[in-house]
This record gives sequence, structure tokens and C-alpha cells, in this order.
Amino acid sequence: MKKIILSTVVISSLVFAGGDIVPVVPAVMVDEVSPFYVGLGIAAVSTRDGSLDLFSEKDGQDRTGDILVMAGYEFNPYIAIEGRYMTSVFDEDVLTRDSWGIYAKPTYPVNEEFSVYALLGYGGLTVDGKGSALIPQNRSDVDESGFQWGLGGSYAATENISIFVDYVSIATDMDSDIFMGLPLVDVSSDAFTLGVTYNF
Repeated sequence: MKKIILSTVVISSLVFAGGDIVPVVPAVMVDEVSPFYVGLGIAAVSTRDGSLDLFSEKDGQDRTGDILVMAGYEFNPYIAIEGRYMTSVFDEDVLTRDSWGIYAKPTYPVNEEFSVYALLGYGGLTVDGKGSALIPQNRSDVDESGFQWGLGGSYAATENISIFVDYVSIATDMDSDIFMGLPLVDVSSDAFTLGVTYNF
């Protein structure tokens, strides 16, 4: 009986002594940030006669404050696709406007928090300028679409929330018609936007 016990102890000791013991590390669950994001912003928008520039104070330009809503999908840290819609909530004269755009969004991460990006895509602009300084005596509006582009920067405040600021050229010399269908003025529009995005 003693021999059997001794043998069992020796064999057990040899088994444990001969093998490499690897400590078990408990699995840690990491929440991944979704590639889908949404955003909200406020924009200062200039809509004007195409012969004027962004800083002109002459008749033929109206400035509006717009609300921006947006949604996008990040394929990787360097490219995303993004859709935007803006509508005016207050105006300098009596002009109201809406615009939309769908963009490719190439991005360059400068560091872990800050990125710069471009917006390249297609969108539309609708302007109701009845009685405004932009289109005097008009009885219809602008409703055109075309190429749009922009430049901006984004700062990651948290893992899910980023703050962004950008410039977008919404329209350049889009056609406008008066009530009888005759061309009246070409319209240009630009927006400077400050906003926040949230990754799910």
C-alpha cells in the first residue's frame, strides 16, 4: 500500500515539474466603435449673386443661419461616405434656402485626436428669394444641383464624440429664373459649419 501511494506522488510530481505552466489570462471584452455616425451642426451660409464674393456687403447677397444634419459610414480611417442636409432657420433679409449633398470624404489622421478631411461630391440647392436683395422682384426660386466640395478638420473629444469645423462650396454660378422663365442671375453659396458627430 505504501508503494502505491509513493508511486502516485512521484508520478504526479514529475508531470507537473516537466510541463510549462502558462498562467490563464481572463478575456477582456473591448467595445468597438461602429463605422456608422451621425452629426448635428450650425452653419453660417452666404447665398449671393455669382458676381459677388463671400465677403461683399453689397445688395445681391443674403446670409442665413442653417441647421445641418448628417450621417456617414467610415470604411477605414482614411475614407468615408457622408450625406448632409441643411435648412435655414434665420435670415438676414427674407431669403430661405435648403441644400443637400452626398460626398466621398478622404481623411488624413494627423494624430490620434485630430484629422483633416475633404468633401467631394454632388448636391443640390433650393432658394426662395422672393423680395430679397439676392434676386430683386423675383417670383420664383433657384432649384439646381451640381458638384460640391469642402475642407475641414475634426477633433476626437472622446472615443465616440468628435467636434468638427468645415467649409463647403454648395453652389457656384447656379442658374436662377424669374417668373417668365428668363435668366435673371447666377447664384453662388458657401457654408461654414461647426458641429459634433457621434459614432455608435
